[in-house]
Amino acid sequence: MFEQRRTHSPLRIWNGLGAGLAAGAAGTTALNALTHLDMAARGRPSSSTPQETVEKLAERTGIAVPGDQETRQNRLAGLGPLSGLAAGLGVGAALGLARALGLRPGLLVAGMAAGVGAMAASDAPMTALGVTDPRSWAARDWVSDAVPHVAYGLVTAAVVRRLDQD
Repeated sequence: MFEQRRTHSPLRIWNGLGAGLAAGAAGTTALNALTHLDMAARGRPSSSTPQETVEKLAERTGIAVPGDQETRQNRLAGLGPLSGLAAGLGVGAALGLARALGLRPGLLVAGMAAGVGAMAASDAPMTALGVTDPRSWAARDWVSDAVPHVAYGLVTAAVVRRLDQD
């Protein structure tokens, strides 16, 4: 009996990316659910940092967000959460691609890597643009940011594994 070698065929790569995108969407849903649960439990407002990040990025790149003041603010309010969705899908796609290329860490390791990756993908631009400074965050702020990202990572890793059963 011969052991079949795993190949990195284009179909396997595309399947990995597709599984990763689906997993990223599931993970992002878990992250959003925990974030909104925290908002409801503590009575806290939603964060304006995603919107502020998009606004600063637009300013730095010279891209105008069109519309009168109200329309512009509404657009920014929509683009902020979309940037988080893009980060979640992107990290999920990267995880699916890594798995398609043969990298198969355990669920906990993959989940933590995805969670840290998603947290970095959202927090690094905010920090670089001066929207926030994690060094000034209180423990409660770190928990509010980290717990949903851990959930994102674990859900994303679990879904990628499930969709990539061979």
